[in-house]
Parts: sequence; C-alpha cells; structure tokens
Amino acid sequence: MIRADFYETQGLLIGFRFSGHSGYADAGEDVVCAAVSSAVQLTVNILDSLGFQTNVKVGDNVISCKLKAADKAAATILGQLKLHFEAILEEFPNTINITISEV
Repeated sequence: MIRADFYETQGLLIGFRFSGHSGYADAGEDVVCAAVSSAVQLTVNILDSLGFQTNVKVGDNVISCKLKAADKAAATILGQLKLHFEAILEEFPNTINITISEV
C-alpha cells in the first residue's frame, strides 16, 4: 500500500511524504503507482515553476516535499494532489493510505 502523508500547519497543507507500492499490480505494470508518481512529479514541478521554495528529497521508493513557508496558493495545489489521491483510492480501494499530520 502507498503511504501518503500530508503535512499541515495552521489549516494549510505545507507538504507531503509518499512511500511504498500500491500492490495493485507488478512493478512496471501498476497503474496506481504510475498515477501517483506522475501526479507527485507534476505537483513538485508546478510548485517549483511558480517559485515556491521547497525542500524535496527523493530516495528509493520515497519522496518528500515540504514548503519552507506556508502559502495559500501552494496549499491549494497540494490540496488538489490530495483530492487526486482520494479519487484514485475510490476507484482502486486499499491501494493508498492517506493521512494528514499537524506540524
């Protein structure tokens, strides 16, 4: 299962950490993992292209991104990522565990 941890402060999303594998299909054929990976990469690229300062770390089967400062526009972008994951989870149950942590 993919673990999708979103970070929130003062009611605004400020980052995320994703890890794991959905288990929907074998690696390289898993549409859930492909959808999650693509959405995460797009989100990081959008935040970067709009000039938001982020701390991004990529490891083996894990990525994290945290804004250096809370921002309503960036929180909206991160909120859309969360909604995207919720839609994936609705179509492919038991593939993503979504949590929100106050930081």
